[in-house]
Parts: sequence; structure tokens; C-alpha cells
Amino acid sequence: MIQISPDLLPSLLLYAALSSACCLLCIGVAGRYSMLAGRVDDLTAIQAAHERLVPRIGGVAIFLTMSLATLIVAERLYDDYVRFLAATSIIFLAGLLEDLGIRISPRVRLLAAVAASLSTISLLGVWLPRADVPLLDAALTWAVVGIPVTVLLTSGVSHAFNMIDGVNGLAGLCAVTTSVALAAIAHRAGAGSIVDLCLVVGAGVAGFLIWNFPHGKIFLGDAGAYTLGFVLSWFAIAILLSNGAVTPWSMLLAFLWPVADMLHAIARRSRRGTAAMAADRMHFHQLVMRLLRRHLLPGHLRRHANSLTTVVISPFAIAPALAGVALWDRPIAALLVSIALIACFFLTYLGIIKNYKRIARLSK
Repeated sequence: MIQISPDLLPSLLLYAALSSACCLLCIGVAGRYSMLAGRVDDLTAIQAAHERLVPRIGGVAIFLTMSLATLIVAERLYDDYVRFLAATSIIFLAGLLEDLGIRISPRVRLLAAVAASLSTISLLGVWLPRADVPLLDAALTWAVVGIPVTVLLTSGVSHAFNMIDGVNGLAGLCAVTTSVALAAIAHRAGAGSIVDLCLVVGAGVAGFLIWNFPHGKIFLGDAGAYTLGFVLSWFAIAILLSNGAVTPWSMLLAFLWPVADMLHAIARRSRRGTAAMAADRMHFHQLVMRLLRRHLLPGHLRRHANSLTTVVISPFAIAPALAGVALWDRPIAALLVSIALIACFFLTYLGIIKNYKRIARLSK
């Protein structure tokens, strides 16, 4: 359990309220400015899951919440946190430009994530300290290995959160789940300052979810999804740096759903010979939504398939994070559970694909 101090709880409620108010303001303003209202071609994109234009600027509320966290961050961490926010702004602004209709290619957005990570490493002088893999751990102490691995992981997690931002509530649910799991691990590791920051991010996302789920009044957009993945991955590194007993494999469990989805997308596209960052309609949540909408829900409920997809997936997204908290200092167990759950993700996906027609026939 996380012991939230009585002084912090009102702050978390305030952060959630401010995030929610910011989202409401964005929704209201979007009605007056077409640039903020969403992009017409989003409705015809191959990965489209919605039928009307919706503002994609929920990331503004998320970044505002993280910026206001400077008011509660521990004094000894204040300067480092401000530097981290400056580095994070690189990926936030790149995503925001895309959300506003100024086309920023996936490759450029990924490069922005790389630049943000390199800036963080340069400003703070830290990178991933270990992976609980003996030979790799020795190599990570060398900048020539540690820096590229850190950039790859943090950029990858940023992209992973963007990949699952396809139905109402899913990316937000995963972000809150990861935030709380990291806070619980940090609490067990004795890293109280990181606990507070993780909970602030979770509160900010909770405020956003009021408008994003179930009705989808506003989306995270690239600015929100990339920023959340980036910030949470660096919080995980900060926890590893704070206590040598924490295993990196528990961190993987905290991020498992978006990471598993990204790994499967890379494998799927590689097998088909398409670009790793090319959009498609074959993500796990997209398959579940099509099953619900076309075959499993009665006619009057099919319009709710988008949000019900998140409800169906939620236990499978939350359970790995809970395992990460339970196994925070048990590397072998956390590694084995990670492998087993990623294998389950792949096998379940394969099972749905192979039995799609059978499921459709039985549902008639």
C-alpha cells in the first residue's frame, strides 16, 4: 500500500481538478478554432476508431499538471526536475504541433523523443543503471553503451503509449496504472519524492479521463501520449537509481501492456515487410473493438464498443502492474512473469486472429 501523506492528498485532488478544468477549457475553445477541433483526415485514417472530430490537445492538461508539480517537489530535487521538464518540452512540443495539424512525421516525433532523452542525460548526468543481466549490467556503466540503451528504451516507451492511444480511456488507464505502480514501488524502495511525482502525474491523467472516458470528448493526442510514456519511463529510471534493490524487470511489468503491444506491432510489420512505424488496424484493442462492434454486442449497444474495449482490456493491463509491485525486488520472478505475460499477449492475439471467423459465426 502507498501511504499518502495528509498534506499531499489535497494537492493531488487539486491537480486532478486543474487538469479536468484545463481539458474542459480546451473542449470549449476548440469549438471556436478549427485548428483545435481535430483533423478531418483523422476520421478516414487507417487506424481511425471514432466517427466525429474530437480535440486532440489533452496533452496540454498533462504537461500543465507536470509543470505545476514544481510546487511540491522536494527542494533537493527542484533544479533537476526543472531541467527534466525543459528536456520533456521537446517531445511535448513536437507532439503538440502534430495535434494542431502541423504535420510532423512519426520519424521526426521519434527523433524528438531521442533528443529529449539525450537532453535529459546531458542535463542530469544519469542513464539506466542496470538491467539485471550480468554482462549487460557491466556494459551499462560505460556511457557508450548506457546512453544508447537508455535512449532506445525511453523513446520506445514513448512510442508505445502513443500506439495504444486508439480507443477512449485505454492510454489514460495504462498511464494511471503505471503511475500508481511506480509510486508503490518507489514507496517500497524508500524514494518518497518520486512517489509524489508519480502520483501527481496519475492525478493529472485522472482529471483528463473524466472527459476522455467513456464519451471521448477530448484525446491525449501525440503530445499527451508521447509525453506520458517519456516521463514515466524516466521516473522508472529514477527509482532504479534511488535503490539498488529494485529490479528493472518490475518496471517492465509496470509498462507491460503498451510495451507488449509495441513489440507485437514491430514483429507483425517486420513479418509483412512494412515500416515499423506504419499505421495499421491490427492492434489488440482494434481487434477487440471490431469483435464487440460487429459480432458480440447487440445493435443498440454497438455504439459503445469503443469504450467497452477499454473495459474488456483493463484487467489484462492492470494485472501485470500489480505483479510488478509485488515482485519489485525479486528479479528472477519478475523476469519469468514478464516473459510469461508477453507470451500470453502474443498467443492471445494469435488465437483471436485464427478464431475470428469462428467467433463471428457463433455470435450470430
